[in-house]
Amino acid sequence: MSDTEVSSENRGQWSSRWGFILAAAGGAVGLGNIWKFPYITGENGGGYFVLMYLIFILLIGLPIMVAEVLVGRTAQKSPVGAFRSLSKKGSPWILSGWLGVLTGFIILSYYSVVAGWAMHYTWFSITQGFTGMEADAIGKAFGTLYADTSTNVFWHLIFMLLTIGVILGGIQRGVERAARILMPVLLLMLLVLLGLAISSDGFGRALDFVFKPDFSKVTGAGVLEALGHSFFTLSLGMGAMITYGSYLKKKEDLVAASGMITILDTVIALVACMVLFPITFSFGLEPAAGPGLVFVNLPIAFSQLAGGVFWSTLFFALLVLAALTSAISLLEVVVSTFIDEFKMSRPVATLLCGGAIALFGLPSALSGSEDSFFGNGFKDHSAFLFDAETGKNWFDTFDHLASNWLLPIGGLLIALFVSWRVSDRAREEGFKNGSRFMRWYWHWLITLRYVVPIGVLSVILHKIGLI
Repeated sequence: MSDTEVSSENRGQWSSRWGFILAAAGGAVGLGNIWKFPYITGENGGGYFVLMYLIFILLIGLPIMVAEVLVGRTAQKSPVGAFRSLSKKGSPWILSGWLGVLTGFIILSYYSVVAGWAMHYTWFSITQGFTGMEADAIGKAFGTLYADTSTNVFWHLIFMLLTIGVILGGIQRGVERAARILMPVLLLMLLVLLGLAISSDGFGRALDFVFKPDFSKVTGAGVLEALGHSFFTLSLGMGAMITYGSYLKKKEDLVAASGMITILDTVIALVACMVLFPITFSFGLEPAAGPGLVFVNLPIAFSQLAGGVFWSTLFFALLVLAALTSAISLLEVVVSTFIDEFKMSRPVATLLCGGAIALFGLPSALSGSEDSFFGNGFKDHSAFLFDAETGKNWFDTFDHLASNWLLPIGGLLIALFVSWRVSDRAREEGFKNGSRFMRWYWHWLITLRYVVPIGVLSVILHKIGLI
């Protein structure tokens, strides 16, 4: 038995291909699908943005997804060890692995705060509900929550404890078991809400808005936004799929599995649009409401619906589940690295890493308060990174750093590493082993070598302001 096989057994493996698909799809499906994708679709005019997004999922997202899973499964190690084992000793490529770990650490630190907002809204829906509240009061409620540091800290820590609890269970008894429960429940809740949306007056208008491209609304910024979101929504560039791929058995068809994950993630994002926009249009609300689409528009609509308490509770509980499935994958990236690199036991690594992320996330939970250093006070210190008049608070600074820099750079590096640095034999065997899509190998490689880098570099250059 090889060293790799021994390491694989010690680290754990998925019990089945579907266990991997559900867990990885859960890692990809999150706030990016149900919160961010609908609101950026609304901001960018609907149909044409969705069309660009679908094209980029096929040309950019799926090739990188296959590359990340391939690296993990071939090396049977977390990101740092995977880059080390597939390159020469002392190679600087190992820094790409550490970049993925850092990205997962940073994203989870503030992602858990947004998840906390969803938890608070779920609790508020159950205990009080939005029924009877004036629209202005509902609109102000989110601003009040954002500035309430004690509430934000409380829900942030509760959410982190839930995430840590799952990771403590290990791969099969923790991550996979949670995915087998949470993903079907999430899909069922989404379908129930879709039923509500279909019966609403605004469904036809929403259908046109989402699926009928209006090319008069095409903008270069919108196209690049769709391109960037195509790998953000799949949890690429942060080591999550490398980590999940490292628990995948060598005989499994990684191309088919990657395709299933991509399809599930994309369908859920589109269904989320068809839940939010019919309700938005039915009550005469603005589809281009930005981040407030979920936390302001929907509560206003739910307050006027029959059974609004039930519907608002169901929706925000759905948002919490989606956030949890993604958070599990983010924490697993960091924990698996500490297990592999520092020979820690899973309980010690989980408590150490989870605790560190929870502490690092506290400033994000405090960022909404004008009295907090991490709010307005931090804006003065971050002004040199942005415009002097638009410095960002702690939360916004790290969200900007991860979304606009760390994820695109991580996606670019994995594409370059797999297509140019990994040996031809290891790359081809990794792609074709157990796959029904062997004939697509050269198409995938050419796309990964040339199309993906051009696409990702375009996003980075746009963020810099050069295009």
